[in-house]
Amino acid sequence: MASSAHRNAAQRGNLKLDRPLNLRTSFKSRLPQQSSGSAIRRSSPASFGTGGYKDDGVPGRVRVAVRLRPRNAEEVVSDADFADCVELQPELKRLKLRKNNWDTDTYEFDEVLTESASQKRVYEVVAKPVVESVLEGYNGTVMAYGQTGTGKTFTLGQLGEEDTSDRGIMVRSMEDILADISPDTDSVSVSYLQLYMENIQDLLDPTNDNIHIVEDPKTGDVSLPGATLVEIKDQQTFLELLKLGETHRVAANTKLNTESSRSHAILMVHVRKSVVGSEDHLSGENGETSHLMKPYKPMLRKSKLVVVDLAGSERIHKSGSEGHMLEEAKSINLSLSALGKCINALAENSAHIPIRDSKLTRLLRDSFGGSARTSLIVTIGPSPRHRGETASTILFGQRAMKVENMLKIKEEFDYKSLSKRLEVQLDRLIAENERQQKAFEEEIEKINLDAENRVSEVEQNFADALEKERQKCQMDYMEAVKKLEEKLVSNQQKCDHGGVFDVKCNGEGPGHSFPDDIDEVKKLLQNEINLRRMAEEEVRNFKNQLGENTQPGAGGDAEIFKLRKMLEEEAHQKKKLEEEIIVLRSQLLQLSFEADQMRKCFDRGGSQNGVDASMSPVRHSQPKDIGNGYKAPFSTLFEQVGLHKILSLLESEDANVRIHAVKVVANLAAEETNQQRIVEAGGLTSLLMLLRSFEDETVRRVAAGAIANLAMNEANQELIMDQGGISLLSLTAADAEDPQTLRMVAGAIANLCGNDKLQVNLRTEGGIKALLGIVRCGHPDVLSQVARGIANFAKCESRASTQGVKTGRSLLIEDGALPWIVQNANNEAAPIRRHIELALCHLAQHEVNAKDMISGGALWELVRISRDCSREDIRSLARRTLHSSPTFRSEMRRLRIEY
Repeated sequence: MASSAHRNAAQRGNLKLDRPLNLRTSFKSRLPQQSSGSAIRRSSPASFGTGGYKDDGVPGRVRVAVRLRPRNAEEVVSDADFADCVELQPELKRLKLRKNNWDTDTYEFDEVLTESASQKRVYEVVAKPVVESVLEGYNGTVMAYGQTGTGKTFTLGQLGEEDTSDRGIMVRSMEDILADISPDTDSVSVSYLQLYMENIQDLLDPTNDNIHIVEDPKTGDVSLPGATLVEIKDQQTFLELLKLGETHRVAANTKLNTESSRSHAILMVHVRKSVVGSEDHLSGENGETSHLMKPYKPMLRKSKLVVVDLAGSERIHKSGSEGHMLEEAKSINLSLSALGKCINALAENSAHIPIRDSKLTRLLRDSFGGSARTSLIVTIGPSPRHRGETASTILFGQRAMKVENMLKIKEEFDYKSLSKRLEVQLDRLIAENERQQKAFEEEIEKINLDAENRVSEVEQNFADALEKERQKCQMDYMEAVKKLEEKLVSNQQKCDHGGVFDVKCNGEGPGHSFPDDIDEVKKLLQNEINLRRMAEEEVRNFKNQLGENTQPGAGGDAEIFKLRKMLEEEAHQKKKLEEEIIVLRSQLLQLSFEADQMRKCFDRGGSQNGVDASMSPVRHSQPKDIGNGYKAPFSTLFEQVGLHKILSLLESEDANVRIHAVKVVANLAAEETNQQRIVEAGGLTSLLMLLRSFEDETVRRVAAGAIANLAMNEANQELIMDQGGISLLSLTAADAEDPQTLRMVAGAIANLCGNDKLQVNLRTEGGIKALLGIVRCGHPDVLSQVARGIANFAKCESRASTQGVKTGRSLLIEDGALPWIVQNANNEAAPIRRHIELALCHLAQHEVNAKDMISGGALWELVRISRDCSREDIRSLARRTLHSSPTFRSEMRRLRIEY
């Protein structure tokens, strides 16, 4: 129907006009800050196909936003003690992707949306500029890309029937479009399709399952004439269409998502909007501008909004796809791979764009490198288990940011609308003229009548005011005469009794006793002087006595000071002896291990042959590795050289060799399969010795990171405690100033805090105080590790209290951690805030901590968490804790906190 209307318009001689239109300032593309390794494309690339507009347009780069999904229930359980692999910095519009415990990659985007970002904010920063451009006459595309289960369909297609705040980009876009257009002159029509197994299917008519793509050879426009096109009049009709389409969309249950989309959903919104041109004034005979104007020239703008919900990129072994689902996954990955190739070619200004590798790229030829304003949102998850998929998604978004489109408007004159509008305007002007004429006559009559009434009213008011003023003057005159008469009588009476007053004034009355009063005052003054002298004398006596009494005390203070100094020296010596004992214990374990190794070598027939045999693979493999430019991975290094030899390099006198060796051991410790072998070979003892004996910051940082990796294993945690590891970590935390070193130390202590068996020893050897001392650094990464350690410790305490193993106050509260916990309960950094909120909830579960938490201000934070926390599980835990504690309930009733 729409295509036939276009053909009829062309036959009537309608003139088409393609011209660029200046966008408003808010629609201009903002170029992001790029790292040193990347540059923004300045040239205007070609579209996917060979055809296109020849006119110059407005340049508009593809805008890319990244959105982080909150942890789901499975990730909360599996990754509870591990940090997210992604750290967001929304204020800087960048994110950090963790590669390991001490290394991260930083990426910048146009927008960075945290896990707590609302659907409204996502729409305003991602899709609203595109929708406004569509209403201005440009084509627009909004697309979501990401791993399966990261929230693409929620971001784009959520209907929000139960909660309107959950409405997605499709629903909110249609709301803005319907609010902006005029029902009389404009129209909106919708097509809803899916690309499934390289077939375009109509979601509004399932029988229409093989729709062909038609391309205009002149302009390069892509259309789908076989698709169902429904005109939209109100929002309810659009919601019903979306629900109908979702019921026909292909979905399946995978290991990554219980309802995974197995097709690419494509919503096309066609907007036809009438626009009036500028008005022209007519000149009169004398050259003056007349009030008459030439009629408007209405223009018809045709624009298209395309919202694409891509199927999730996935790895087959992670999704568990089999049979027909495996074929679906292959088709999805092929189409997404073709899209990635096209974007790479555009980003690199390649001469050939592989558009025809997939129907998806043919449909999106106008979105990347074409004439449409395009906005891409990439969705990622926080779990470190999917770090590879997250990195691939982020790199896809980075490449898309380099693509630049040339935005153009399509307009054509609408003479039929002009004629109809002029007729309506003429009828309205005639009716308005008659109404104004009648209203003018009625107004004149009303003004005359009102003027007569007001003149009469003013005359009456003037007469009344004049009479009142005359009466007031008479009353004032009579009152003044009466007062003068009373004053005259009073003066006469005073003159008659004047002699009596003179006698009293000249006689000797009570004032005659002034000399007696002066003598009495002098006596009182003399008494006060004598008392003051006596008091001064007593003060001097007291000072003398105080000096005599303090002389023996001075000697006593000196003796006490001497004893205290001796006590401090004894404590210092004890501390040094304890440290030496720790070192000697580590050396003893190392020597024992070496003796065992030597004994095994002698049993096998001599150590020299074993050394030569272990080193031979390295000699044979070196030329091959160098020739191919290939570096042997750390996971096979100890198999070629021998783990014992690598560990022996930790004691080398060459600083560079020592640093390299500790880095190798740290990388080996990052692999879970190597941890047991490192510990059995004495690697843990060697790392603890490095942490104690070397002052080099790099060695201490890398050694602490390796210990943190080993501390992730529960069996290694007890070994670390037995070998005095917590004492060494505490000393390192007190001496180090480098944030990265402190982060490694805090991470190791945090892992130890998650072991129920080590609670008392951890606190006794200063682990909690070391964590609280590390907060002096103030670096967000360091504070995040400290918060994780406190949350792990509080969780173990809560579990022990519930099982009846532990009684009494929390060790965290006894070591003074509560003020810092309360202070950071509402920290701006999400990882710190999440761990602190969990720690508060776990501390509050034990009734004996309630009074300390109330006095420390933790009750208010618990109430806030139960109301405003972004995570539902933490809110529920805080709510249950407040309800189950009699002390908290009593305090809330006293403070009149409604709950």
